[in-house]
Amino acid sequence: MKNIFEISVKGRKGFDPGEADENILEKIDKSLLRKGELVLPEISEFDAVRHYMRLGRRNFSVDENFYPLGSCTMKYNPRVNETAASISGFASMHPLMSYIDEASVQGALEVIYNLSFLLCEITGMKKITTQPYAGAHGELAGIMLMAAYHRKKGNNKKHIIVPESAHGTNPASAAAAGYDVVSVPVDESGDMDIEAFRAVIGPETAGVMMTVPSTLGVFEKNVSGIAELARENDALMYYDGANLNAIMGRVKPGEIGFDIIHMNLHKTFAAPHGGGGPGSGVVGVSEKLSGFIPVPEVIKTPGGMYGLNFNVKDSIGMLASFFGNFGVLLKAYTYILMLGKEGLVDATEKAVLNANYIMKKLKPYYDLPYDRLCMHECVFSAKKQAAKGVRALDIAKALIERGIHPPTVYFPLVVEEAMMIEPTETESKEEIDIFIEAMEEIARLAENEPERIKNAPAGMPITRPDETKAARELKLTCL
Repeated sequence: MKNIFEISVKGRKGFDPGEADENILEKIDKSLLRKGELVLPEISEFDAVRHYMRLGRRNFSVDENFYPLGSCTMKYNPRVNETAASISGFASMHPLMSYIDEASVQGALEVIYNLSFLLCEITGMKKITTQPYAGAHGELAGIMLMAAYHRKKGNNKKHIIVPESAHGTNPASAAAAGYDVVSVPVDESGDMDIEAFRAVIGPETAGVMMTVPSTLGVFEKNVSGIAELARENDALMYYDGANLNAIMGRVKPGEIGFDIIHMNLHKTFAAPHGGGGPGSGVVGVSEKLSGFIPVPEVIKTPGGMYGLNFNVKDSIGMLASFFGNFGVLLKAYTYILMLGKEGLVDATEKAVLNANYIMKKLKPYYDLPYDRLCMHECVFSAKKQAAKGVRALDIAKALIERGIHPPTVYFPLVVEEAMMIEPTETESKEEIDIFIEAMEEIARLAENEPERIKNAPAGMPITRPDETKAARELKLTCL
């Protein structure tokens, strides 16, 4: 397919804007004007429409395809969320008004205040900050809060414990905040090895970062005992909310011993997450950390107005401009109000049911390294197929050929030839059955005709790109 400059024909137009109004140009700061010649494609309106329609058909999207993408909850985004985020009073409001004239942005401040209250209810936390822009940003915020707590107490803390089954960014966040990272292996059931954990936790432990359920798709059975050991050493428990979709409405992390949580509103609460954003990694804290949260916090005054509080004595300061990605906050608020408590619980239960259904159906075809009840995702291994020369990546390519987005492959790292399958609650049984049938067919072909899978995907505009080269030699322009 040619790019838009390659279909350009000199002199062809889709729209004639006419001559520029010189009076308007005189009002624009000269430093803002483009330097040099403006190069644009010359095409008709019809050419432009066809070009973008053809591009659209090359995309995989949750609106068109089944998206069992484990490690990120790529679920359907209800259109009512977009409607709420595009309400003109919200969409056209400048965030500076929250500092200049609080009275003019009461609606927006009320949304942030109410959303924070609801998220505290869902997680069992005392306070919420909406500032972090994404999960990794929320992780960093959480570790900064942890560090501030220990500095205040004069604790000499040097390391953070991270199990092998935790979310992949946890070690990076801990290291970025200046802590050493101590990794703990998992046992044969997929839980953190409790004896190995006992051997490394001590007075120098600042905290324990856990993903519950873990990236292996199983709920950590020893979580209460781990939290107790952490408390004995004045270490904080950090909950990575990447997999909150598995327990939302059923389990409150704050009630099972966690002090800090980040939540991916762009995953669990159904804002779109494709293409790397937009994101929102809000952070919740327990009572003993409430005095360290970022400023400003949105408060409700005795008179019923909403305002900003900068008077947080031990605050870690501002982490982001204003209050985070407000559009994503609006979508999450809409989603929670639309579903209510019963709806959130139902979403969780259906996500878990769907994952266990897939696990049961595919168990005869693929290796299951941790054969136990899973949560909202199940992790298989293509080790059996690899013996025939068919790798997890080949299976992913074969799914593309069948119109299905692949699951995450080669993660978690502790599983050889890993395939992490997360159907979410938004997929119907009929769609899930289509995916299961495709996976069964691929397994049979891998056994009897492996070359067909190793050469997949057939009939696609791009088949087997050199992904390493693409990452290292980026081509960001077409000129």
